[in-house]
Amino acid sequence: MKKAYLYIALFFALAFSLGSCSGDYDSIIESDDIITGVPSKVANITSEALPGEIKLKWDIPADSNYYYLQIKYYDFLTEKEITQVTSVYTDSLIIPNTRAKYGDYDFKFQTFNGRHEGGEVISIKARSGIAPITESFVSTKIPLVGSQLSTNAQEPTEGAIANLLDGNSNTFFHTRWSSPQIDLPHFIDIKLTEPLTNFSFYYQNRNGSQVGPENLAILISNDGQNWTQISNLTSGLPSGSKAEYSSEVIRNSTPFSYLRFSITKTFGDKKYFNMAELALYRVVINTYDPEA
Repeated sequence: MKKAYLYIALFFALAFSLGSCSGDYDSIIESDDIITGVPSKVANITSEALPGEIKLKWDIPADSNYYYLQIKYYDFLTEKEITQVTSVYTDSLIIPNTRAKYGDYDFKFQTFNGRHEGGEVISIKARSGIAPITESFVSTKIPLVGSQLSTNAQEPTEGAIANLLDGNSNTFFHTRWSSPQIDLPHFIDIKLTEPLTNFSFYYQNRNGSQVGPENLAILISNDGQNWTQISNLTSGLPSGSKAEYSSEVIRNSTPFSYLRFSITKTFGDKKYFNMAELALYRVVINTYDPEA
């Protein structure tokens, strides 16, 4: 029990010392139970390159008599010498925020007894895995007006296409349900006032007797005549009344001037669809490569 209290005192003293960056462990309470003499060494030190990290692992000897292990290395990002301290019960450590571009990291392992007397320093070199590229997104709603929208299947008795932009979930756009019906696909075309590359979109189903898209193909064009499909959504679209859908970012390598939402299948396999609201967003993708 006395030794258990000693380990607790050691832990808090080390935490305090490291937090103050002093590296002075003299504040640890000494006891008659403290083992003195040359501390045993850890063995079989290995490293594993992880994405933006290094995993260090070692074997604790069966006859271990050290109280803590100190690992020092130079951090290329902060340009500082870093000291990590682990207990005698720990056999691995993750070194975060490392970079493959810096090559070898030099780690120095040293065990200490209860009176902070260090043993032999063991040095190993290890490399980091490539730190992953991260992205951030900035979305801006594109202002649209009714004259920019068109369709191949407007229902003549109700549901004008401009209703998609009125901000009222109780109005709707409806493709042709009256005779003669028009076979799918039915589409909504948007003529853009400025070229677009990366984007996302939002829509809301009609309130009440809605017939929403179950499969939705996305096509682009620069002349409004020749179209290229860049995405095809065949799952995850909502079927409920007033249900909302927000797309993932849809990427394209080159700008385009026309966008088409082509409905190739509807819930209930109707030959028409309706929709309450539609919005389009320009997306700027900011990329950060930590290895650059």
